[in-house]
Amino acid sequence: MATATKGTVLVSGASIAGPAVAYWLHRYGFAVTVVEKAPGVRGGGYPIDVRGTALEVARRMGILPQLQEAHIESRRLTFLDGDGSTVASVHPQAVTGGVEGHDVEVRRGDLTGVLYRTVADDVEFVFDDSIDGLTQHEHGVDVTFRSGVHRSFDLVVGADGLHSRTRELVFGPEEQFHRYLGYCFAGFTMPNTFGLSHEGVLWSTPGRGAALYAVRDSAELHGFLVFARPGPPFDAFRDPAAQRDLVAAAFADDGWEIPAMVAAMRDADDLFFDVVSQIRQPRWTSGRVALVGDAAAAPSFLTGQGSSLALVGAYMLAGTLATHRDHTAAFAAYERDTRGFVELNQAQVGEGAAALFPATAEALAQRNERLRGLTTLPPETGRPAHTALTLPTFAA
Repeated sequence: MATATKGTVLVSGASIAGPAVAYWLHRYGFAVTVVEKAPGVRGGGYPIDVRGTALEVARRMGILPQLQEAHIESRRLTFLDGDGSTVASVHPQAVTGGVEGHDVEVRRGDLTGVLYRTVADDVEFVFDDSIDGLTQHEHGVDVTFRSGVHRSFDLVVGADGLHSRTRELVFGPEEQFHRYLGYCFAGFTMPNTFGLSHEGVLWSTPGRGAALYAVRDSAELHGFLVFARPGPPFDAFRDPAAQRDLVAAAFADDGWEIPAMVAAMRDADDLFFDVVSQIRQPRWTSGRVALVGDAAAAPSFLTGQGSSLALVGAYMLAGTLATHRDHTAAFAAYERDTRGFVELNQAQVGEGAAALFPATAEALAQRNERLRGLTTLPPETGRPAHTALTLPTFAA
């Protein structure tokens, strides 16, 4: 274990960007503490993709074989109309722009688990706590934790997601950076009474969509309910009862398996509710604080690139800190060398997956026409945006 000579860094968030940036910072000689408001690393979770440039980050971390072992290998996506009739059945990669046999699709909890185990012995983890306040000065950052503990660090990295507390403390309220894309969604698990295996089923009617996703031959399904809404329900973000009522009201008149899904959503103990949004802000760094992953630039799940951008951003941030004596120069290099890649991937929201849940009958008809034109064979190449950044090699 290298002696930490580069300084101390507090990382807020132990999902994907947090442990990834902690890994690289430790490797480059920093002493790292990761604080996470949850009582532990969250397991399970819906499938996510690692593709393009992010695969090279995973390879350099030594975790690619573990991710390949956890690869889900979904074989089919079946799209249904509002009455439950089949529109088209296609290969998942034809919709996501991925590359068969190259990209990996894993459960979110499998990725976070692999990342945590990779760094758990080398960095300090503090669970069930979070940043409550921070004060920057010439020599560091004084941090007050929710638990009442006070500590000082040389640098702070906010890797705490779409609704980042670090971003709010340093840059101001979320609303000014929040680019709402018109939808809310709820994710949860429910029993696999449909006999689904290695596949997903997506139901659509104008302005509303539902998905049932079978990870391999699991007895559980991942259920998703997505609906269009004019503005984000900021007041419901911390109120699970309000979230359940909001979803139930949106789908109150729908048929197919929707009533069973709404009932399962009401009973679920793992409900995950959020908005389909991006974070767009002119700067990701201020003083001694930097943001990474969704906290800096959430692309939204419509792009399928959130996890990949988190891994790439973590690599770039840590690498620039390793190669520049001064954090100000490092942060400037991080922004300069990473922003173009991030914005290119955020722009993918207008293409492909973003049209999965059209809000109008006309757009839905156009989507169905496109789906019928897609082949059941996986594509040979991915979207250029996914590989638009060639990873530099950083010498610490």
